[in-house]
Parts: sequence; structure tokens; C-alpha cells
Amino acid sequence: MKLSQVFTKTHKEAPKDETAVSAQLLLRGGFIYKQMAGAYVMLPLGLRVLNKIIGIIREEMEAAGGVELAMTALQPKEPWLASGRWDDKVIDVWFKAKLQNGTEIGFGNTHEEPLTALMREYVSSYRDLPRYIYQFQTKFRNELRAKSGIMRTREFIMKDLYSFSRTQAEHDKFYERMQAAYTKIFERLGLGDHTYVTFASGGSFAKFSHEFQTVTAAGEDTIYLDKAKKIAINEEVYTDEVVKDLGLKKDNLQKVAAAEVGNIFTLGTKYSDALDLKFTDEDGSVKPVVMGSYGLGPARTMGVIAELMHDDNGIMWPAAIAPADIHLVRLGDDAAVIKAADKLYADLQAAGKEVIYDDRDESAGAKFADADLIGCPLRLTVSARTLKDKAVEFKRRSAVSTEMVPMTTVIAHLAKP
Repeated sequence: MKLSQVFTKTHKEAPKDETAVSAQLLLRGGFIYKQMAGAYVMLPLGLRVLNKIIGIIREEMEAAGGVELAMTALQPKEPWLASGRWDDKVIDVWFKAKLQNGTEIGFGNTHEEPLTALMREYVSSYRDLPRYIYQFQTKFRNELRAKSGIMRTREFIMKDLYSFSRTQAEHDKFYERMQAAYTKIFERLGLGDHTYVTFASGGSFAKFSHEFQTVTAAGEDTIYLDKAKKIAINEEVYTDEVVKDLGLKKDNLQKVAAAEVGNIFTLGTKYSDALDLKFTDEDGSVKPVVMGSYGLGPARTMGVIAELMHDDNGIMWPAAIAPADIHLVRLGDDAAVIKAADKLYADLQAAGKEVIYDDRDESAGAKFADADLIGCPLRLTVSARTLKDKAVEFKRRSAVSTEMVPMTTVIAHLAKP
């Protein structure tokens, strides 16, 4: 990606109506554009980061046995009437509309009902189970107050996986597998040291559900955290009885703000009963399918990462999800410098590296400031000064100092930690 060909621009100042640090940095860095309150455009740099986050999640869902599909965002009301969740008093964030013929429809805010209805076409016998189905799909929620940039929006992408099992024991086994998968996802995203399994309300189906809460001052939730045991309790279920039940001690719990980046729920047979999703077991008996739901917000997670991983100059993306591996800066318009920088850009790409190449006619200060703001792990600089030494200047985003590396050994040097 050559910055001279990118239509977006960075900004020195953030909009005054954005108070979250992540929103300020993502807007200033040209990662997102605010279409309106609660709805953001993913610009080219932001889309690169988002797609990498989605890629990591997808790999772990596939490894856990998930099979991907894509449901529709437009929802007929019948499955929701069957479950009792069409009523705005039950789900108060519906976006609804009417077709030209007067038929009322909704814009999906979650997908338990339509997917359960779909599975009636494919599940009839115990041989058809278990099944683990997931998607990355745009959801719509009419939030009373959208806030914190992409951390709480009215339109967003969610990864939601639904499990369909024959027995509670079979469900429980997969539930544990998903808890482990989520833990691995957040480790791969660089959030492992900040994100904790948090006990929350399990509704009428289980004693607890489990949230994955990332500690940040920008979070809207309050949790009670035992750092040593790496578990927490959501304030909504925080009682002496729960603390004792989990083998924790109040003196070891720290009250902190956190942002929920994922959750896993046992659904029991609520939706399979309501929508008549049943199967014939080996003994000939007809039983309802046992279900679970597992949600994770890629864009919200992206916002939380930016909230945590930055300095005064900009974002510091983990290598796994940075918009590129390398930010290549060319200083000056001398023919020799242009030739050397262009060749290095080509060589880096040939070596399998993702490169943002700043080939614009801008000052060194502006280019370095943009490199820090965008936040790739490594900055390489080619200038008349470096060419005198037949070298390239290396600077890691997390470091203050720079080093000069011979032009002929740049690719080999990249392999070093």
C-alpha cells in the first residue's frame, strides 16, 4: 500500500465529541470515519486491522469444530414471535421496518431464532448432531446511547456461534472447548494479560454464563477481579454467596472498570422448544436439541486494543493485527533515494512482508508523526543520509532508539527478534 494512492488522511486533532482515547486515535489515524452517531465506516487501514482480527477468530472457531455460514440481516418476525422476543418490551433495541406490502420485518440484533428455525431443515436424527455453526455478520441494535467510538455502536459486526447438542453433557464439553478457544483468541490478539473470564448471570439455563472482560478505564462494566486466579465476577451477580461459591476471598478482589469483548451462554432448550427443533435419539425417543450461544465483537475488540495499546504519539498495534508489518518512509525526492526506496518496497513484498510505503511529498516530521500514529510495529527509513552509509534506518514502534542496517542485509535482519 502506497500512501500516495490512499484517499484517506491523518488528522492532528480528534473531533471534540469523541471522548474515548481509542475513538480519537482511530479517527485521527484514518482507520475509521464517523458516518453518524453509532455508525462508523471502516476505512482501508481500519479494514486491514479488522480483517486480521476476524481471521484470528475464524481460525480458532474452525479449530474448535465450527462451520461458517452467513445469515440474513433482514428478519421475518415469525421465529421471534414463537420465542416471545419480537415484542419491544422484551428486546428494547429492535430496528424494525415494513415492506411495500405492509409485512413487518426486523434487522437482526442476534440470530438464535432464525438459525434454530433453519436447523429444522437439517436436524432430525441423533446422527445429525452435534453441530457448531458460526458467522461474521452485521447486527443492528437501537442503543439508547452509542458511545466510545466503535466500542458501542448501533451497527456492528459480530461473530456469533451457536452449538446444537444431543445432551447437556455433550453441550458442557463443547462449552469448555469454546472457553479455551476464546482465551486463545485474546492471547493471540495481545489482550491475554488484560482479559479475564468473568462470571455473570446464566439466566434460567445455568448458574453462570461467562464473559470475557478486558480491564480498561473506558469500559462500561464493573467487575470484581482476582488477578492471581485470573477470574472475575460481574457486579450484577456479585454477592457473598457467589464469592464463596467460586472459592474466592473478598479481600483478594479488586473493583475495576472493564469492557466486555466476548461472552458464552448456555441456552438449554428454550429456543429448540419454542421453534420445535427436535431429533430422534438412538432409542427412538424424540428430544429437544440443547443449545449454546457464543458471541465476540471484532470491531469492539479493535477499539479496546487501541484503548489499551497506545502512547502519546499514537497506536501501538500488536504485530498479529497491525495494518502492515512495516511502515517504509522515503525522505526526499532525490532520484537515488526514490530508486532505493522503491526497490526496498518491492524486495520487502517479495519476502512476504506487508508494507505501508510513505512515498508522499511531505516533511520528515509529518511522515514520522504519521508512522507513530498509524502504529505499525517497525518503521524503516530511506534517505540521502542513510544511502551515504548504504544503509536503512530501523526503528521499532515500541523503542526510542534507532539503528542503521546495511541495505544488503535488511531482509535477513527482519528475522531477528
